[in-house]
Amino acid sequence: MTNPNEHLPHSRWRATLAALLAAALAGACLGRGTATPPTPAGATPTTTSAAASATLESRPTNTVAAPAATVVVPTATRPAPTATASEPPPSPTPPPDPVLIAAGDIASCVNDDDEATAQLVEVISGTVATLGDNVYERGTPEQFSGCYDPTWGRFKNRIRPSPGNHEYLTPGAAGYFDYFGAAAGQLGQGYYSYDLGAWHLVALNSVCWEVGGCGADSPQALWLAADLQAHPAACTLAYWHHPRFSSGLHGDNALVQPLWDVLYAAGAEVVLNGHDHHYERFAPQDPNGTADPARGLREFIVGTGGRSHYPFPSGPGANSEASNTDTYGVLKLTLHADSYDWEFVPVAGKTFTDSGSGTCHS
Repeated sequence: MTNPNEHLPHSRWRATLAALLAAALAGACLGRGTATPPTPAGATPTTTSAAASATLESRPTNTVAAPAATVVVPTATRPAPTATASEPPPSPTPPPDPVLIAAGDIASCVNDDDEATAQLVEVISGTVATLGDNVYERGTPEQFSGCYDPTWGRFKNRIRPSPGNHEYLTPGAAGYFDYFGAAAGQLGQGYYSYDLGAWHLVALNSVCWEVGGCGADSPQALWLAADLQAHPAACTLAYWHHPRFSSGLHGDNALVQPLWDVLYAAGAEVVLNGHDHHYERFAPQDPNGTADPARGLREFIVGTGGRSHYPFPSGPGANSEASNTDTYGVLKLTLHADSYDWEFVPVAGKTFTDSGSGTCHS
């Protein structure tokens, strides 16, 4: 069979082939990208010439690239704290109950045992009550400055003193009043009172014959009664030098019974004394020495400040509950609102101690 196109001129053949290719390419593009609308009935379909197709194929196309897709990665976030009601601040810690440290018969220029007791006081916080005979032998200004001040004078600002008979070997106890100043009370009297926590404390002068007498109508006894009436505390403590009752060398002293009478009537709890150079604790007693657990005064003798030791001539007396005759030390009293704790603290190297608790009279 003869090919119908074999006699066509080469130029026409090439043109025809190019037109066919262009039409095929145009159809392919339309089929991929744009839907061809249907030809209405009776209308002549529109065709694209080979030349037009070639023109379309050769015309450059401006292509706008699609923006790159943005990937959003969820970020984990910490939840906001939940608002809570503000809490009240904690209540302040109440201060500790006050402490009273006591001893008498303290310093001497012939020994240094008062240094050992001073070391005890330095490490115990609290008020210091001296129970008379602060410095031997005569309580002169020189003895206070040279023998007392280097030891117990180190905490002079904490001391509330009372005088003893050795202070009055200097006329008018001038060295004593000069050294302690206003802390010793009014010049020429030597008795005063103050409050310590819930307690009312009274420092008295048992060298009473030097300050107006020792009887129930003496200036000091009358002052004491008025002071206790003006300060009706739940708990009361008094201290001075000479003990009403003692198992020691000096023994009982009736001169101070009027002071006991006033204190007992007012419902006081504790009495501290020195003078006899030993430690002793009595059960609560009335002013005549009869045991009285309900209303009696508990007496402590703490003549253990460092001067010397005295023996018991005949053993402990009535109502004596604890005693020692060879240990220097101090008495530590913790004063609670309605009770008290006691502890005898010995100097380094000694083992005797005594401790316990008592309640205030209701």
